[in-house]
Amino acid sequence: MTQPGATGGEPVAEPARSDGEAATARAVVDAHGRLTGWSEGARRLLGYEEPEVTGRSATVLLAGEPPTDTLRSVAGLRRWNGSVDLRHKDGRPVRVSLLAHRRERDPSGDGRGPEWLLVSAVACSRTELDEDGPHGWSLTQSPCTTALYDTELRLRRANADMERVMGLTESEMRGLRVSEIVLDAESDRTEHLMRRVLETGERQHLRAALHLSGDRWESLWSVTLAPVHDHGGTVQGVLLSAHNMTAEHLARQRLALVAEAGVRIGTTLDLTQTAQEMADVAVGQLADFVTVDLLPDIEDDQELRAMTLPSPVMLRRVANQSVLPGCPEAVVELGTVAVYPDVSPAAEVLASGQPLIHEVTPAGVAKWEDQAPERAERVRRFGFHSVLAVPMRARGITLGVATFTRHRNPEPFTEDDLLLGQEITARAALSIDNARRFTRERATSLTLQSSLLPQGHPRQPAVETASRYLPASAQAGVGGDWFDVIPLSGARVGLVVGDVVGHGIQASASMGRLRATVRTLADVDLPPDELMTHLDDLVDRLSAEGEDADAPGSAADIGATCLYAVYDPVSRRCCVARAGHPAPALLIPGREPFLLDLPAGPPLGLGGLPFESTEIELPEGSLLALYTDGLVEARGRDIDQGIDDLLKTLARAGSSLESTCDDVLQALLPDRAADDVALLLARTKSLDSDHVATWDVPPEPSEVARIRRSVTRQLQEWNLEEDAFVTELVVSELITNAIRYAEPPIELRLILDRNLICEVSDTSSTAPHLRRALTYDEGGRGLLLVAQLSRRWGTRHARRGKTIWAEQALSAGDSGPATM
Repeated sequence: MTQPGATGGEPVAEPARSDGEAATARAVVDAHGRLTGWSEGARRLLGYEEPEVTGRSATVLLAGEPPTDTLRSVAGLRRWNGSVDLRHKDGRPVRVSLLAHRRERDPSGDGRGPEWLLVSAVACSRTELDEDGPHGWSLTQSPCTTALYDTELRLRRANADMERVMGLTESEMRGLRVSEIVLDAESDRTEHLMRRVLETGERQHLRAALHLSGDRWESLWSVTLAPVHDHGGTVQGVLLSAHNMTAEHLARQRLALVAEAGVRIGTTLDLTQTAQEMADVAVGQLADFVTVDLLPDIEDDQELRAMTLPSPVMLRRVANQSVLPGCPEAVVELGTVAVYPDVSPAAEVLASGQPLIHEVTPAGVAKWEDQAPERAERVRRFGFHSVLAVPMRARGITLGVATFTRHRNPEPFTEDDLLLGQEITARAALSIDNARRFTRERATSLTLQSSLLPQGHPRQPAVETASRYLPASAQAGVGGDWFDVIPLSGARVGLVVGDVVGHGIQASASMGRLRATVRTLADVDLPPDELMTHLDDLVDRLSAEGEDADAPGSAADIGATCLYAVYDPVSRRCCVARAGHPAPALLIPGREPFLLDLPAGPPLGLGGLPFESTEIELPEGSLLALYTDGLVEARGRDIDQGIDDLLKTLARAGSSLESTCDDVLQALLPDRAADDVALLLARTKSLDSDHVATWDVPPEPSEVARIRRSVTRQLQEWNLEEDAFVTELVVSELITNAIRYAEPPIELRLILDRNLICEVSDTSSTAPHLRRALTYDEGGRGLLLVAQLSRRWGTRHARRGKTIWAEQALSAGDSGPATM
């Protein structure tokens, strides 16, 4: 800045003093043009004392009429500089190089609007520097933004890059301090460090974000403050060297955003949440408003691959986010399918398959009026000016489009923003496709699993049951837990619960095979320990077949646990065996719940290891709880704690098993289960002597008639006269066969529940078989007759001997004994 002087060239101001107040003329003008501040430097420059000018219009200082053109050009500027003719108190004109800063008042002030800070160096001598020598060249031609300040922190020299950055010439800045050249809080911090340089002689460094006059946004600077020594080593000034780090800073921000996207996007396998995570990441740093719209048929992989873009384009809004609370810019509600005009950025990128940057113009918005008036209205209301649209593609499939828009950020999108948007969108698209594929597989697995699990519990004479099945959380996927209630001969019931290792369709399919096998083995009345042995052989065989197939995810991965219990309501005895499965909990009336002490047994599939069963007598009304490990095992909770919580909940069990199931799940799984959970509750019943009749049968053919008469009398007591004829035939054939072919002792037992069951037991292990009798054969038709007269019949083997049984439906009018 040039030294102010009179028009005749004589200096008006006296030499600059060492104090900062006198070295710069400073004045403050409010929004109404009144002087509200006046410094000592201003008094020295124009001769007026502060009381003489404050409160008066600033025009009193002008030498001549106010420059109308200049005042008009100042409107809307943050800074102005130039030469102004002022009038000294003694009447002489003074030409002054003036730098004016517009600054906003404190929000807590009087609300009178912005004010202007006017500064001008009172006196400053030019620092001599040989510009034709190396020292001069190093300063003036330095590629860095460089300035030299004296011991009073006033600028003495500035190179060309400093002039370019500040938008001021060296002469316009000379004699001014940093805080007078740049009106920013960082200027005060810079001056503080410059004083430290003068005091210590050590370099200082700082990073400053400055909104320089003429720039539309902030820039980031790395500043070095170095001492300047004379020949004697005394610090005579400070050399400021600054580097614009804005580009590097923005690049680091973009890299940080990409890294953040990698962490925050795709945390779950939920499609909608994944899309929302992408919108949340991009808002604020990349865009002011973000939308994610997917094609409506995203679940159909084949259709997406073969899709031709319809006209008009239909998209489903799955996520949006805004810098404004509540996303007021959004026109389409979440989950809604909307039409996108052909002129919309979303339709354009889907048609071309390429991302685009779109400048919003009045002419472009006008095209929206007819097809999308609501969108046009929002664009105008919020001032959208730049749009970045990127197609979402993954694994060769177009899933939808991500749209980024700006209305608060004044800068339009750049090519760097386009690359950043593509990177974020690509990550999100892959995660969304993973979620889409998982959702489809999960739905298939749930459907398969649901079809394989029991669809309700028919009334059983042996037990009352209730059950719950909870599939795993979305992240874990559907597992292979299952349960079953299997009616057995002799009014008995089989209770099963199992768990296949793994998740997904493979686990569900393996579960279905094991469940079918258990039902088949239970149907031939195998004891629990033998059933486990056969089931173990099956799993071992399936695993071997999978290894031969050498396919990823094949049956080679099968591993499972299982528990099988058989309860007999006549003897009230329960036989249980398990293969690596959690032991069941038992609540006997009048006692505290406890875990049954059972041999653990190896998990299924190890092969060659024995299984043991345990038999226990259960009083009527005992509650048996069978479950998979997902019920008692959870992250952050010890399995012993889970079992303890289960037993405490069972101790409070009421008469309703359904309510007890709900209580158990609420107590042990207040949140969504991380693993599949199967729970089966069974309350035991018993069949007393009013429903069971037993006879010892001597091995004499003559005894058949006597036994038949006894059976008839029993049926009369049970009010089953209408069924007597069929029952007599069945009993006669079964007893005759036992007397003829079996070994004594022989026993006949009738069991009455919903059906009538006839059982004949003997000590022979030979099972009878149906055969077709020839025309002239005298025998061979007995079992065929039994099969025709019964609903079902069969043979079950015991440790010693066998039992042949036949179950017949009761006539519609039969009611049975009064106790039923």
